[in-house]
Amino acid sequence: MKKEEVPHDKKIIHGEDNSLVKVLYVTNQQGEYETTQYEGWEAENLAMSQAWDDIDEKVTQTLQRVKDGELSPIAYFMEKNLMDLPTLSNYVGSWKFFVKKHLTPAGFKKLSPKKLQRYASVFNISVEELKHFNG
Repeated sequence: MKKEEVPHDKKIIHGEDNSLVKVLYVTNQQGEYETTQYEGWEAENLAMSQAWDDIDEKVTQTLQRVKDGELSPIAYFMEKNLMDLPTLSNYVGSWKFFVKKHLTPAGFKKLSPKKLQRYASVFNISVEELKHFNG
């Protein structure tokens, strides 16, 4: 893409107005590659906006399920940090089976302080925040 053809559509990405700039490789007038900043184009911005809306909806639903006592706080922080079961399992160094069990309120209550500390450090929060999370 030539430098003059780089789109600069205005956008709003996940609550931020035009503060996210990307780098794109383009060719200059001499035909050499260089980098330039751009804000994206309408189709890309719309797709990103819709994707973040879907993520926000899933986080909200998970939060409600935690408040209703169906899931443990680990489920909320897993969603909030855009993790899935295999990813979280790898980060805490535990089998998926056990992590899935910890997503339930009953399994969460049985967690040792050491396991709670592992989860808290993965989510970059304190153990107290994790233990006493109520949304």
